[in-house]
Amino acid sequence: MGRKAPATDTLVLVLGDQLSHSLSALEASDPARTQVLMCEVMAEAIYVPHHRKKIGFIFSAMRHFAAELTRRGWHVTYVRLDDPANRGTLEDEVARFLEATPCKSVRISEPGEWRLRQNMEGWEARFAIPVELLEDTRFLCSHARFDIWAQGRRQLRMEYFYREMRRHTGLLMDGDQPAGGRWNFDAENRKPAGADTVFVPPPRFPPDAMTREVLELVEARFSHHVGTAHAFWFAVTREDAWRAFESFLQHGLPGFGDTQDAMLLNARFLNHAVISQYLNAGLLDPLEVCRAAEQAWREGHAPLNAVEGFIRQIIGWREYVRGIYWREMPGYAGQNFLSATRPLPEFYWTGETSMACLRAAITQTIEEAYAHHIQRLMVTGTFALLAGISPQAVHEWYLAVYADAYEWVELPNTLGMSQFADGGLLASKPYAASGAYINRMSDYCKSCHYKVTEKTGPRACPFNALYWDFLARHADKLRGNPRMAQMYRVWERFSPETQAAYRASAEAFLQQLT
Repeated sequence: MGRKAPATDTLVLVLGDQLSHSLSALEASDPARTQVLMCEVMAEAIYVPHHRKKIGFIFSAMRHFAAELTRRGWHVTYVRLDDPANRGTLEDEVARFLEATPCKSVRISEPGEWRLRQNMEGWEARFAIPVELLEDTRFLCSHARFDIWAQGRRQLRMEYFYREMRRHTGLLMDGDQPAGGRWNFDAENRKPAGADTVFVPPPRFPPDAMTREVLELVEARFSHHVGTAHAFWFAVTREDAWRAFESFLQHGLPGFGDTQDAMLLNARFLNHAVISQYLNAGLLDPLEVCRAAEQAWREGHAPLNAVEGFIRQIIGWREYVRGIYWREMPGYAGQNFLSATRPLPEFYWTGETSMACLRAAITQTIEEAYAHHIQRLMVTGTFALLAGISPQAVHEWYLAVYADAYEWVELPNTLGMSQFADGGLLASKPYAASGAYINRMSDYCKSCHYKVTEKTGPRACPFNALYWDFLARHADKLRGNPRMAQMYRVWERFSPETQAAYRASAEAFLQQLT
């Protein structure tokens, strides 16, 4: 457990996604009278089978942050996963610490997941000392601010929340008007990428001795989890995470807008920043990176459509889904508006499928613990939606396989946006699409076993028949959606024979899938 601190008044527990020196629990504490506790515990590593690179990233970043805190004068007790006395849960490790070092109170910045918050609210009774849960001020929108915005709204659309956040932060504003005269330049950000486009991949950071020790531990303890800890390249310190972001500012941001929805077999990262795991773990500050991106535009280094699209993902989507999560939990996790119950196909864990788009996105996920938002939404997500896979199974998969996935950000994105399981609270329509969309935005279809131009039959792209079958299956729930009306009119113009052919082709594929 490490050396004992003198005269400890307060125990501050720092979680694995709170690796920021501006953490509210630290800012509210006096280093001379405080003991910091950080714990690697099995319960947090296995409640879903987290990707080995994800576990390696979090544990290594935690160890590096603990060393930084020590250098800054904090007294830190760090519990490693392989400590023989490790009791395996955060609550039991806090109990073990307090048994050895009595404290007057426990202070914690609010955890990002509902289950942890609920557990921590019972700690005061167990430990018989005050347990203070502070709001996590690293986010730009407090719970109270989001609730004020959401009050009385039947539909909580991100676009209107995003405008409020632009006004609140002052980002990309000219007085009280949006820069460029428009709030959103998304219509300019949907271009496919040419095969000859040059992309600079994110920098790779060779593991130091501390990280190598963590990766050996991960491979030994979590060999049954998805992926591998080998070929590890993530930054694990604030300094290296900022270097990764600066590389994006220089190389990726200028072209980010145009191709942010594109997908290429031989360019896994395109112009994406690949910093969400650093933001979500606390290594980068969201307002700081947004201001740096805005400065790049004002200095003429990047166009407005690119910078606006990047900033929208952070102060728009990231803050918005967190607000949805805390407002709607715990019931939100069980939402299943479309009554989807099919099990998650095994190929989501292996990448072994004849569908080239799914094979590419899943193989990349297994190898990198990363895929960009269109691969998640319009490939793995859309297939699950069309195939009627349980949204809870899809949620647990996303939570497990991506290094940036924590429940507060992943659950609303999956259940609300990707799977329409909340019935339209978050998204204005299901993100359903045929193979034509993937063919337009990627080069995946060129190497596929299936033919995107064929609509039915054994070699037809499964997305084609599944799309129309999805509309037919859910007509009673979706026909009245204004954004779906045109596609239902198209479906109703098909002859009964064409409709039957689509549905039979979809059923044959789904039977094979089962």
